[in-house]
Amino acid sequence: MPTGVKVSRFSHMNIVVDGLDASVERMRELFGAEFLLDLPGPDWHACLIEIGNVIIELFAPSHFMLHSRNGPLHLGIEYVSDVDEARAAVAAHDVGIFRDIVAAIHTDPADGFGVDFEFYAGSFHENNPPVLTQPIKPLSYWRDEHPLGLTGQKGYTHAVADIVAASQFMQSLLYARPAYEVDRPELGARAVGLEVADGVVELLTPTGPGQLQSDMYRSGEGIRSTQFSVRDIEQTRRHFTDRGVSLIPGTTPGSIAVAPEENCGLLFEFAE
Repeated sequence: MPTGVKVSRFSHMNIVVDGLDASVERMRELFGAEFLLDLPGPDWHACLIEIGNVIIELFAPSHFMLHSRNGPLHLGIEYVSDVDEARAAVAAHDVGIFRDIVAAIHTDPADGFGVDFEFYAGSFHENNPPVLTQPIKPLSYWRDEHPLGLTGQKGYTHAVADIVAASQFMQSLLYARPAYEVDRPELGARAVGLEVADGVVELLTPTGPGQLQSDMYRSGEGIRSTQFSVRDIEQTRRHFTDRGVSLIPGTTPGSIAVAPEENCGLLFEFAE
């Protein structure tokens, strides 16, 4: 078996949005997002934001027309790891690299079941290297002071066509550890939970007609949602409903999600 990548933690989600300023403002309204770093560039305008001790990098392409068929989407995830080790491991797994900036690499989503895996040795959570324009708020603030009662990142969900092959790939490349296997009848799906670093990746595959199959007809394989953990799900629910925000059932029993049409076309879930 090829050598994998030893990843120490989730660093941040990478998300493509239609319009940076409007997306940041909407996430401030919905979740109290904090702006951490502006990252302008010739091909896109990016930035880092924080929601509940979870860092998200938003990318707004200069010309969204080329992305409009799929709309806003989760492009991938950055993991903290040794970059040279990651570069060797992805090559051993026949995974292409479509962006290599020496300090970090991005893998080809076509070789990762629709996901761009980014590997970077630094940690923005520790502001290492020190580039953030404001410090990340402590988890105690989000848990005890912010009305959502956020307690960090639970993980993310990843829609795939072949769940066995995807699970084997994640176990080999990221040393993922199988945690559970269950049916998700509300989605018409089967799920496999994998522990990776400090969170859980839930692979989902359709078992027949249902919401997941419908979503995949439109967007194909890839990350479906970011999952936040909360102290009290009813407190979180009240925060949204009191503000007239539309909620839908989340992936796991008892979880909730903000409807994508309320959240820049993106699915964010919340669970105890």
